[in-house]
Amino acid sequence: MRLNEIRTHLHKHPFIPIRVFVSDGSHYDVQHPDFMLLSRAEVVIGLNAGADQFPERNAYIDPIHITRIEPIRNGQRARRLRRPA
Repeated sequence: MRLNEIRTHLHKHPFIPIRVFVSDGSHYDVQHPDFMLLSRAEVVIGLNAGADQFPERNAYIDPIHITRIEPIRNGQRARRLRRPA
């Protein structure tokens, strides 16, 4: 996925938590925009933020491996609408 597309999701106002899907089938939830850092070489996602709002660990992902991003609403993944065949 292109960095400008990722940045668009990250900088929406108001911020809506997002789920980042990766080519290996895994996904990462970003609950706050401060928990995601973009660079040309990698995307860093802070994981398992505690009550102190500091992530316990980070995931380092090459942007090319991000396949899609979906909003999370009320703790659930947004449902995708299917188009009629």
